[in-house]
Amino acid sequence: MSAWRKTLLAATLGAALLSGCSHPSGSSNTIKIGEYASLTGKEAAFGQSSHQGTVLAVKQINAAGGVLGKQVELVYEDNRSTPGESATIAKKLITRDKVIALLGEVASGRSLEAAPIAQANRVPMISPSSTNPKVTETGDYIFRVCFTDPFQGKLLAGFAERTLKARKVAIFSDVAAPYSVGLAQYFREPFIAGGGQIVSEQKYTGGDKDFKAQLTDIRSSNPDAIFVPGYYTDVGLIVAQARQLGINVPLFGGDGWEAPELLQIAGNALEGTYYSTHFSAENSDPMVQKFVADYRANYNGETPDAMAALGYDSAMVLVDAIRRAGTTDEPQLRDAIAATSGYAGVTGKTTLDAQRNATKPAVIITVKDGKFKYLETVEP
Repeated sequence: MSAWRKTLLAATLGAALLSGCSHPSGSSNTIKIGEYASLTGKEAAFGQSSHQGTVLAVKQINAAGGVLGKQVELVYEDNRSTPGESATIAKKLITRDKVIALLGEVASGRSLEAAPIAQANRVPMISPSSTNPKVTETGDYIFRVCFTDPFQGKLLAGFAERTLKARKVAIFSDVAAPYSVGLAQYFREPFIAGGGQIVSEQKYTGGDKDFKAQLTDIRSSNPDAIFVPGYYTDVGLIVAQARQLGINVPLFGGDGWEAPELLQIAGNALEGTYYSTHFSAENSDPMVQKFVADYRANYNGETPDAMAALGYDSAMVLVDAIRRAGTTDEPQLRDAIAATSGYAGVTGKTTLDAQRNATKPAVIITVKDGKFKYLETVEP
C-alpha cells in the first residue's frame, strides 16, 4: 500500500494537507470520491498542486453543507509518478473503496492507464489537466476540465509566428511521453500550414540528464526559436544546457512547464522563455482572487499554479453535476457531467463538448526577472 494512500474529510484538514492525516471511511453520510495523483516521484510538483486544489474545493464544499445533504469524502492515493500504478489504484478505488467518481490524473499517460478501468466499470472520471485527445476518446465516462493539445498546439503555433516572429523552429520532444509526442504533432501541423519551417526535430527520453548532443544539432540548424513540449523536470535542464551552449533564441512550450520547480532547476536561464497554461494568479477576476487568497491561507502563503486551479475546478465541476443530477447513481451522474455548460470556475467558464472536452481560454506566461509573468490570453 502506498504511503500516500489516504481517506479524508477535507473540511477537517485545513493547512495540514500533506501531514498525513487520515479518517475512517465508509460512513453512509458521506459521498466518496476517489483521486489518484503523482504525489511523489518525478512529477510530484504537478500532483501535489492538483491535489491541494482538490482538497481545498472539498473543504469548502463541506463547510457549505456538502452536497445532497452529505459530506464529501475524498479517498486518494499516490501513483508515485510511476507507469502502471494508476490502473492498479483506479481498480482499488472503484472495487474496494466504492467511490462514485474518479479525479485524475495530471499527466496524460497516467490518465490513459486509468481511463479504461473507469470506463469498464461505468464510473465517471474527470482529469484536471490531461490534454492528450486520446484520454477522453477512451469512452463516454471520461471527461476533462482543461483544453486539449490540438487547441494548445495551434495557439502555440500562432504565438510563435505572431509574438516571437519565428519562421524557423526546432522541435525537441520526449519520445516516451504521449503528452509530448501529441503536442509536438499539434504544433507542427498548423505551424507548417501557416508558412513556418521546422528546421530540426530532436528526441529525448524523460529522465535523461544530458541533452547537449541534441541541442548542438539544433543550434546548427539556426532556428528562430525552439519548441520543447515536455515536463518541467526535463525542460529545466534543457533550457539550462541550451544557454550553456550559447543558444540565445527563445525556448517555449506547453502546460507541462507549469511548476515552481522549473525556476529552481533552470534559474536565470529561463529569462525570455514562454509557455501556455490554463490559469494565472495575476488574473484580476474577483473569483480568481478569492481562490488565490483562500489557497494562500490554507497552504502557508503558497500561490496556486494552474495545476492547483484545475484540481480545484475538477472537484467543483463534479460536485456541481452531483447537485444537478440529484443522485450519484448512473447514468444520471454521467449525463449531468456531460451536460456541464458555462460552469464559472477559477480557470474560466467550462463547457464540455460532445467529446467531453472543455472549451476554454489559455494564457501565455513568460519569465522575467526570475519570476513567472502573465503575458496574454488566447481565446478558443
